Amino acid sequence: MINLLQSRERLYWLLQLGGWGLVGALTVLFANVFNVRLEARVLSARILIICILGLLITHIARLVVKKRGWLQQPLEKAWPGLFFSILVSSAIYGLIILLALELFDLFLSPDAYSLSFFQKWLAIFIDNGLFVFSWMLLYYFFHYYADNRRRQLDTLKLESAVRELELKTLKAHINPHFIFNSLNSIRALVDLNPERARRAITELSNLLRSSMQTEKSQLVPLRQEMDIIRNYLALESIRFENRLQVELDIADDTLDLTVPPMMVQTLVENAIKHGINTRVDGGWVRIYSFKREGSHVLEVANSGYLNSAVVTAGFGLSSTQNRLKILFGATARLFIRQQEKDMVLCSVTIPLQ
Repeated sequence: MINLLQSRERLYWLLQLGGWGLVGALTVLFANVFNVRLEARVLSARILIICILGLLITHIARLVVKKRGWLQQPLEKAWPGLFFSILVSSAIYGLIILLALELFDLFLSPDAYSLSFFQKWLAIFIDNGLFVFSWMLLYYFFHYYADNRRRQLDTLKLESAVRELELKTLKAHINPHFIFNSLNSIRALVDLNPERARRAITELSNLLRSSMQTEKSQLVPLRQEMDIIRNYLALESIRFENRLQVELDIADDTLDLTVPPMMVQTLVENAIKHGINTRVDGGWVRIYSFKREGSHVLEVANSGYLNSAVVTAGFGLSSTQNRLKILFGATARLFIRQQEKDMVLCSVTIPLQ
């Protein structure tokens, strides 16, 4: 924060010195272009007075504007104060310039001496007041633009932090949900077949090790996600034996595409839980990954019938929908439907980035 304030203060002084230096340079240029016959002493002194006093007056005006808080207000509320500060600054600026010109005898022509003090002040007020007016407008709009950009960046950072928190919250729910289902599967084997239960615990250990490696990532390559799925399917195959048939059709050009970690595993878990576990004869699960029309399509199909209550209340599907929305926006889609008489299809479409 201190560095930011220092950089803005440094930029302010660079613009101040550069701006008033430009005023002096343009005055010299116009004097030469229009062949204004002035002594070098008079021209140099007038430029120094106009520029030095201008820098001093505008800097004081800046301090007043900041202290009054006009920069934090919208223009429709701030403009009366800004307009008043322009008038007062221009009036004081013109008065000091007039006093300096009379003190050092720097008027442009002898005719100026015949004018009244008010007339000379009014002429200087109108002429040099334009500098103050231009400076104030440029300062306000530059400050307004910079603050607006800063607010936009702060908003983006806040939105990013909220999205990160939402993703962490979803992950914190997904992992216990997955572990709970896996432990239920192992529990069913303990009494029936202790040897298979021990093998299942080994597979669960491998699966948890793989999932922990992706825990801190928002996105992982599909190749890495498929390693977790194979471990999970190995665990479930111990429980179902011949009742579970699995088919994988993963296009090679999609293996390096990124997906939310544990997303496909969640879809496969739902397919087995609601499509295979409830059938005496078991069934099949098919996993597809391919590109279509600028999108990465992931499909998990299983034998069985769609239960609308599961779709409505299932945490796995709702969490997947939320993660897709957070990570990829509204263009990412998830739907589940009864594709054929004995086939349920869950499809995820992720836009290619």
